[in-house]
Amino acid sequence: MADRLTSPAAAYRESRRRSAYPQLTAFQAAAAFEFDPFQRQGCEALEDGHGVLLCAPTGAGKTVVGEFAVHLALAEGRKCFYTTPIKALSNQKYTELVARYDADTVGLLTGDVSINGNAQIVVMTTEVLRNMLYAGSSTITDLGYVVMDEIHYLADRFRGAVWEEVILHLPEYVRVVGLSATVSNAEEFGDWLVTVRGDTTVVVDEHRPVPLWQHMMIGNRMFDLFAEKTDDPSSDDARHDRINPSLLRKAQEISRAYGPAALRGRGRKRYPRGPRYRPPSRVDVIDRLDRNGLLPAIVFIFSRAGCDAAVDQCCRAGLRLNGPDEVEQARTIIDERTRDLPEGDLGVLGYWEWRDALERGIAAHHAGLLPAFKETVEELFVRGLVKVVFATETLALGINMPARTVVLERLVKYNGEAHVDLTPGEYTQLTGRAGRRGIDVEGHAVVLWQPDIDPKQVAGLASTRTYPLRSSFRPGYNMAVNLVAQVGAAEARELLEQSFAQFQADRSVVGLSRKIERNKEALEGYAEAVDADFDELREYAALRKRISDQEKLLAKQNTASRKQETARSLEKLRKGDVIAVPSGRRAGIAVVVDPGLDPVAEPRPIVVTEDRWSGPLSASDFPAPVDKLGHIRLPKRVELRSPKTRRDIASHLRDSGIVAPGRRRKQRKDANSDPELVSLRKALRSHPAHGLPEREANLRWVERHERLVAENRKLEEKVAATTHSLVRAFDRIRALLTERGYLAEDGNTVTADGARLARIYSESDLLAAECVRHELWRDLQPAELAAVVSTLVFEARRDSAGEPRLPAGAVSDAWQRTAALWAELVDDERRHRLGRTREPDAGFAWPVYRWARGESLEKVLTTAEQNGQELSAGDFVRWCRQVIDMLEQLRDVLGKADPVGAAAGTAARSLRRGVVAAGSV
Repeated sequence: MADRLTSPAAAYRESRRRSAYPQLTAFQAAAAFEFDPFQRQGCEALEDGHGVLLCAPTGAGKTVVGEFAVHLALAEGRKCFYTTPIKALSNQKYTELVARYDADTVGLLTGDVSINGNAQIVVMTTEVLRNMLYAGSSTITDLGYVVMDEIHYLADRFRGAVWEEVILHLPEYVRVVGLSATVSNAEEFGDWLVTVRGDTTVVVDEHRPVPLWQHMMIGNRMFDLFAEKTDDPSSDDARHDRINPSLLRKAQEISRAYGPAALRGRGRKRYPRGPRYRPPSRVDVIDRLDRNGLLPAIVFIFSRAGCDAAVDQCCRAGLRLNGPDEVEQARTIIDERTRDLPEGDLGVLGYWEWRDALERGIAAHHAGLLPAFKETVEELFVRGLVKVVFATETLALGINMPARTVVLERLVKYNGEAHVDLTPGEYTQLTGRAGRRGIDVEGHAVVLWQPDIDPKQVAGLASTRTYPLRSSFRPGYNMAVNLVAQVGAAEARELLEQSFAQFQADRSVVGLSRKIERNKEALEGYAEAVDADFDELREYAALRKRISDQEKLLAKQNTASRKQETARSLEKLRKGDVIAVPSGRRAGIAVVVDPGLDPVAEPRPIVVTEDRWSGPLSASDFPAPVDKLGHIRLPKRVELRSPKTRRDIASHLRDSGIVAPGRRRKQRKDANSDPELVSLRKALRSHPAHGLPEREANLRWVERHERLVAENRKLEEKVAATTHSLVRAFDRIRALLTERGYLAEDGNTVTADGARLARIYSESDLLAAECVRHELWRDLQPAELAAVVSTLVFEARRDSAGEPRLPAGAVSDAWQRTAALWAELVDDERRHRLGRTREPDAGFAWPVYRWARGESLEKVLTTAEQNGQELSAGDFVRWCRQVIDMLEQLRDVLGKADPVGAAAGTAARSLRRGVVAAGSV
């Protein structure tokens, strides 16, 4: 029956489609699976000559369309650049394409790795392509396609601007293929691409090819998150199912059983002793998943140390997930992947413990791992030889590591500044790893229940499908000089107006403008509703507001004056002075046992009351200055932690006969004596509107009018600030660069110093250029230069205690000069209303200096640890490579004939050794 329904008309249509798209037909014939409709739609649009924006869930198969762009480029004899946001993803895609084609056809450029850069197909990080475009590289000749994998990364506040720079600068004839996770404003993004790139087809698919079931684990019991299952759990019906009542009952039952004690230890609040809820151990969780056939799994732990600790726990518990044959396969891959690591460094790298865990089928994955370690984990996991990976959220950035199950231990992560809740977009990105296409029938997401996790919160995260893409594009110094050099200031301003950031800002202005117009119509209605002289009533209302504002100001001044007087009275108190606490639970008399004086903050005397309470008081506890009521003798040393001491002092206080005086009224400045207030009240009484019979009813309309006028004023200010906002920022940058000599007086010509700045790609690009221009680093030796340059690229993960250690002499002097120049630059940025350049961080100077001088990895890392630094081997390699990148930029910009250029080249070579030089492809 089915054959008769699909013949002959369907067969004819399929035949026509195949003949219309011969390249897609050839490409699909080589694939091992049938393409989904959204994949065919994207590929057909490409073969029709359009650009493509494809938005689909993680694991849906978006890269098929990117790989078809590679196929078309090869068929047409043109080039294709495949760009990714991170080096690990570039390395992975390079390996895949080499396996499909050959090493001569495919190249790789990631900043620190350059392989066959002139190949027909080149995989690269997006920053590399941006730099090529600014440098006018000949490599772009014959470029036909650019694939931008994870294009939603343009929302990243640190690096997102690069994506828009590339899209705006690519030649018109290049077709852009954007591959994005699901975003709710894909059409808006597509509209912008049509505006700046021409015809672009937007393909959106929210269907997951592998269904995803949501669960919560309470203790060792697994519950479905939603009450009912549908045939397709990614459908709207499934997403809006009610929460499983059994799960809610169990969560409430456990919460009642443990009560507030379950949360003991979180925050400052103290709870009585009692049973505390203990979630299942990681070993128990893995064992439960294993018994249910839910491995391999990724367990997301938002902490590097937590990931490493989880691996240690599993190994100590004797957990083994690999059989003998799998152990042998894992050993072969580990040996192959780590053969370039110096044998003498294996101990300090923790190689043997890491290897033992891998042989068991257990691993950690985070940014602190050595690149070779991380890539080995990725390969073993893909091959099924690692069954459990404990990972930070960096694994969710596009690396091909899908699992059958994803586990979230918590729904809070540290974002570099504070602990924040996961967003629905982050939750979807993480859980999207569950379910391997072509392997698993369904995927599973498991959240471990904790007393502070509400199942309703999890359901909200799992159900939300609104992930708007917001541009982070802002002009910077390097961008500004490159734009001026390439197209001139006028055309650069037009280019900035075309950015997605301005596109979104202008769309928001449309809504604001409409609201302003609606408000203006309402203002006319309010004015017509007044049954009197409208202007007179506005004057009268303005007088009343001035009176109210002055009364509030006097009250505020009285409060501030009272607080200052009270603070001064507290400063006079001494040990043994008896005072009265006027109100609150501690009301009564108290004796000062410690004046609590502070040279910076207000005093906070510590007292003991007659009811034996002890603690600090502040000015806010007293409505008026504090008077000394008397004095009692106290022991030389008072141990307040002792209940007996507090009891004896309270008894002595009660026996002293000193009593609290009656409550005093607060002394306030008489408002009637304020000349301005007296004058305003007089003017109000003599105003023509004062005696109107319907004055208050009319004033209500006037007050509404004035509130709406104030609202419109704010809206108009917002419109003015939003319209042409990027161009105004660009003009402020040009003004600063002109002052400092990077642009000529006309602001439209790049100077020799500006040409150097145009070739420095760094978050601290202008500071680096300034250090070169002022010759702050001219006399440094290579290792010394590496140490000072590191301060411009290194950024500590969190505030470190104390000052970082610096090599004495030339390095310390150069660092001080660099820091002083940074302070000058920040002053200028503040004056020009620009975001400030990040402060140099000397936290990596000592380790990189010792490494550049040839010391061993063990000695460098051990010394760093002794100095209180958290520096893993992976972090060390990553920061060394960033320092090398900066040094090589200086070498290329200044040339080998320049002392700094020569020293930079030598320093880069001295750093590229041992684990730092070990290849990552």
